[in-house]
Amino acid sequence: MQDTECAGPALPGAGAAATSAGHCREVAAAFARCVDEIASGRLDVPLPGTGRTVQRFLALAQVAEEDLSLVRLVEGHVDAVAILAELGGPVAAPGERWGVWAAEPPGPGLTASLGADGWVISGRKRYCSGAHSCTNALVTALADDGRRLFAVRTGLGSGSAGCRPVEGSWQALGMAASDSADVIFTDVRAIPVGGVEAYVERPGFQHGGIGVAACWYGGARAVARTLAAMAAQRGANPLTDAHLGAVDMRLHAAGAVLAQAADEIDKDPDDTVGAGRMRSLRVRGFIESVCADVLTHVGRATGAEPLCHNPVHTRHATDLAVYIRQHHGERNLAELGRLAAESGEWQ
Repeated sequence: MQDTECAGPALPGAGAAATSAGHCREVAAAFARCVDEIASGRLDVPLPGTGRTVQRFLALAQVAEEDLSLVRLVEGHVDAVAILAELGGPVAAPGERWGVWAAEPPGPGLTASLGADGWVISGRKRYCSGAHSCTNALVTALADDGRRLFAVRTGLGSGSAGCRPVEGSWQALGMAASDSADVIFTDVRAIPVGGVEAYVERPGFQHGGIGVAACWYGGARAVARTLAAMAAQRGANPLTDAHLGAVDMRLHAAGAVLAQAADEIDKDPDDTVGAGRMRSLRVRGFIESVCADVLTHVGRATGAEPLCHNPVHTRHATDLAVYIRQHHGERNLAELGRLAAESGEWQ
């Protein structure tokens, strides 16, 4: 794997609270370095559908293999850049760190209103990854004519009023350093990006979902490293080797599925044949199942030892278990099954 300056640091052997706080600071600093490297081209993350989508997926997987909280922020930034390009929004300026804050769980969210001086947004947004470190964000909000996407300056890090992270609203142990807190918006000026429902109806929405699966894949590779190292130290051991063989087989298949998806995206970036949704559901569902299998095989083969005494492995495993829950399980599988039944496309 290629080394990069934005690789996440190893955790020190300190108390859990101090370690978590320190890791959050380190990930925020690494995120800023990554954004600088992306802007300079030293970290190559091409736009999806431009002929090099596989490189985009590989770059995300490589960062994920170092730190899943870090790649959550990096993926949000590069996804925002892709969305802005696709929908004709403002260009991300040097030094800006973007997030995509578009989760819409049950309950009140953001509302947008158009006044004499333009659009303003108010309300509470959940799952805002990089809540304390993103300078800008793309957010979904409900306007009078429907759900819209807006570009906002968060003011975070500069002391500006308008966006306020809700302290303590992100309690997860896994993905703790992704800093995915709730954010309160109070009359924040906003620039509309695309029209009503443009965020979810564009082809890139499906491409971006596969980019997240590439992050999951990198996290699974990180978890598998512990098992591979143990197998190498133990020498021939049929039980350990069987678990490693199962993990290797699944990761190999996951890499091949991502490469095929990248090729299909490059051949039809505008999704003229309408295959994007089914492709995204297939890839995300498969990669999620691979990650779950890797966590199981590694856990059964290695026991409690690395979870209790290897903080880096514990972080990878715990982060991955939380991150793959962005897949909606049987809900997504049911949608895929219905699409398959209606289209007759059995693989």
